[in-house]
Amino acid sequence: MGAGAGAGAGDSFLHSTFKREVIRRKMVFGQVVIGPPGSGKTTYCNGMSQFLQLIGRKAAVINLDPANDALPYECTINIEDLIKLSDVMAEHSLGPNGGLVYCMDYLEKNIDWLESRLKPLLKDHYLLFDFPGQVELFFLHQNAKRVIMKLIKNLNLRLTAVHLVDAHLCSDPGKYVSALLLSLSTMLHLELPHVNVLSKIDLIESYGKLAFNLDFYTDVQDLSFLQHHLDQDPRSAKHRYVNSFAWLTSLADYLLFLFLIHVISQDKESVGNLVKLIDKSNGYIFAGIDASAVEFSKIAVGPRLTVAAVQEKYMKDDEMFDNNESDDK
Repeated sequence: MGAGAGAGAGDSFLHSTFKREVIRRKMVFGQVVIGPPGSGKTTYCNGMSQFLQLIGRKAAVINLDPANDALPYECTINIEDLIKLSDVMAEHSLGPNGGLVYCMDYLEKNIDWLESRLKPLLKDHYLLFDFPGQVELFFLHQNAKRVIMKLIKNLNLRLTAVHLVDAHLCSDPGKYVSALLLSLSTMLHLELPHVNVLSKIDLIESYGKLAFNLDFYTDVQDLSFLQHHLDQDPRSAKHRYVNSFAWLTSLADYLLFLFLIHVISQDKESVGNLVKLIDKSNGYIFAGIDASAVEFSKIAVGPRLTVAAVQEKYMKDDEMFDNNESDDK
């Protein structure tokens, strides 16, 4: 009786282990890389694919930007094999924005084309989707969202939206707040696990000094402190009636915003920390794990990137700056 019970328990364990492995193999993980034009999406995909290869993952980059005809990375699937923005603009007398909306609509209607090319990659590849930079596609129009949702449903994908924002926007309070609102709108519209990334951090002060330390912007602290700086900006004078941050601060209190410092190809540690966060958000790190709640918590809680270290590396110290000025005098 006891031996039979023991054998049954052993069989149950083997069955559950086999089941977990099957589930993990069926799951496909990846990133939906989005952000405004010039935020560094293509450079990010290039650097991220190289980093993933370095840590032992087979990465496939899928270009879904029909206007991106100068790709620095090896493209596994290219939407230009299906449709080109230049052809759409010429044939339908559309501008770039209208042409991109048309291309996304065309891709949605021909989703079988994309799925058939993705299926051979599902067994052992990590997917990076390089999307266009037209922001309206991701907080206003439905086409891009429906493409993503169909892929998730039909191919059992586990995707995280990686939203890139140019770091120099932090030097302008109005642009910084606009970037927060865009990130929030995109996150709510796409309904995906969402990670915000400040890109080009090495150029953060190229358009002016920051009013606060970097962690003020990465942690989205009390935005009411920006009120004074907005009032000093003559460009926002006529909009002072909308420059009250009580409502925006309340949104930040719900932790809807969280930026990470990201330096592509220059700082492997920050890229590694970003990959860890993305792996947690889409479940890659948990796939196939059968553990207790304590063990899960140990995996989920990891070291966070030190913002102070990034600031020290890429931003001028005020005291040093003042000393240099006094020496010049």
